[in-house]
Amino acid sequence: MESSFPHRSACAPVYKIAAASNRSPASRRSKLAALKRSFFAATLGLVTSLGLVSAQDPIPYRYHSPSNLGGTAINGNDNQSVSVRRPSLEPRQFKTSEINVERERLFNELAEEFETFDRLGSLVRRVSQLVKPSVIHIEAHKTEQKGASRQSYDEAGSGVVIEATDGSKWVLTNRHVIAGASPREILLRTSEGSEFYPSKVVADASTDVAVMKIDDSLLPAARLADSESVRIGDFVIAIGSPFGLSHSVTFGILSAKGRRDLSLGEQKIDLQDFFQTDAAINPGNSGGPLLNLRGEVVGLNTAIASSSGGSEGIGFAIPINMAMRVADQLTMQGHLRRGYLGVTLDPDFTPAELAATDYRLVEAGIRTGALVKNVRPGSPAEAAHLQRGDIIVEFDGKPVDSDDHLVARVGLTPINLPTSMIIYRDGKRYRTEVKLTDLK
Repeated sequence: MESSFPHRSACAPVYKIAAASNRSPASRRSKLAALKRSFFAATLGLVTSLGLVSAQDPIPYRYHSPSNLGGTAINGNDNQSVSVRRPSLEPRQFKTSEINVERERLFNELAEEFETFDRLGSLVRRVSQLVKPSVIHIEAHKTEQKGASRQSYDEAGSGVVIEATDGSKWVLTNRHVIAGASPREILLRTSEGSEFYPSKVVADASTDVAVMKIDDSLLPAARLADSESVRIGDFVIAIGSPFGLSHSVTFGILSAKGRRDLSLGEQKIDLQDFFQTDAAINPGNSGGPLLNLRGEVVGLNTAIASSSGGSEGIGFAIPINMAMRVADQLTMQGHLRRGYLGVTLDPDFTPAELAATDYRLVEAGIRTGALVKNVRPGSPAEAAHLQRGDIIVEFDGKPVDSDDHLVARVGLTPINLPTSMIIYRDGKRYRTEVKLTDLK
């Protein structure tokens, strides 16, 4: 109860004690005892409410002679004085000790949590050290014809060493990093500082993928992941040469998948299926690897969305499965044999329209697809009996998300091989097969 007294009430008995000092000795002694108890109770309530002591702490008072008083003295006939000393500092020291114990406990908990994050940091460091020998810094000397004048400049980028099916070593990168430069104008530098030139360069504009053959067979090829298994929220590491600073490492997560309708300035990429990441990607990171925490390449850093020209937490990478599908054809055939279906798709078709087309599609769990607007005569689509108004919901065993998704999948599907398709027509489900031809 004492701790609930307000500050002014706790001090009031002091004035009552001082006023009672003019009464008779006997009366004064009896009332003095009562007033002392009241004064002490109020004082204890005050110091408790201020947090100087707790209600369970020993009572900090003593009787003193006038020479030792720290408060108000009351003189009786026996020439003795009674006073209540102000609270000593010992209870406050006890409180500080409790705080120190609590702080020590929190520091210990923090240390345990830090160990978890420190293990993550140690993992990032080990992945970086393991993969860096497979990451190549690229400097391309380019010349552009502008009107009657020619302008020369150097462009920095990154690449990653891969191994082709025949065992030869190549550097995988973006086409825009080396476009316009001859092999003798492309300087490659390893993490250890060795420099050399590629012996052959092959590129594909529709995917922005390029490969460069190298003669140094001692460079370790990077380990590749299955990018189909990557999930949104996974930790990723980007290694590259931002602003020419070679072999820089940044860390983040995979923010999204299936970015397919990006406007990349003057550069036109027909086949898009980008990963999105918040790992810092800047000019010069293009062509460098995006890694998982196993040290495996999941993507090829390619572009950023930025109003400043630098990283703003929105970077894009080509999934490694897609990049390697292109790279395999470039290393073996010298060009990409892009699949051709022969349909015109409706770019404005949405899942909402799909649901409105026929509720049975939604009941069947079909929520995405591509709407056929036209079938070209003599095309593989005509041979597969596709018609205007068909909704293609599955291609080559994978669901079709949109028209852009289907375009990308068709373009990278091997030609002249039977490929399964599932379509919906008039609310009914049909399965068919198509053999794609080479897009001329």
